[in-house]
Amino acid sequence: MTEKEKMIAGQLYSPSDIQLVEERRHARITFRVYNTSHPDEKETRKKLLEDLLKSKPQNLYIEPPFYCDYGYNIQLGANVYMNYNCCILDVSKVKIGDNTMFGPNVQVYTATHPLEFKARNSGLEYAKPIIIGNNVWIGGNATICPGVTIGNNVVVAAGSVVTKSFPDDVMVGGNPAKIIKKIDNN
Repeated sequence: MTEKEKMIAGQLYSPSDIQLVEERRHARITFRVYNTSHPDEKETRKKLLEDLLKSKPQNLYIEPPFYCDYGYNIQLGANVYMNYNCCILDVSKVKIGDNTMFGPNVQVYTATHPLEFKARNSGLEYAKPIIIGNNVWIGGNATICPGVTIGNNVVVAAGSVVTKSFPDDVMVGGNPAKIIKKIDNN
């Protein structure tokens, strides 16, 4: 397997692999141009995001600045809005459903490292995918940790640290996040 294949599969991989270094470099150049573009340059911004994400998301709006590792591991549904300063470490797949809103400073981290210091000091790392359902609102300064699945119609309170998965129709909050209440969406 290539280091990229290991990375996407959630196995230990070397982030210093030449291909991965170049792909991160391409992402950084692309989002730097996006982040410094003028708000009236809508077509330019759209093309930059399509290049970065390797897809054509429907009705996507990302308020600059935006940051990610690769871009191509981010899968977006329709009508996604991300406020200022969103950071997605997309070392593994990040799936974000339709009608999802991120407040400012939302952080989504698939990347992680071995707990044992010898393995961690080797420079190898790995990742766990993140799935965010449809109709989700993630409040400002929330952090979504590796391996988490957030169900449909969920509200994540501002400042929450989501370390585990949650079902549909709940409001979660805190550090670590826990269910605050069920939401009646009938």
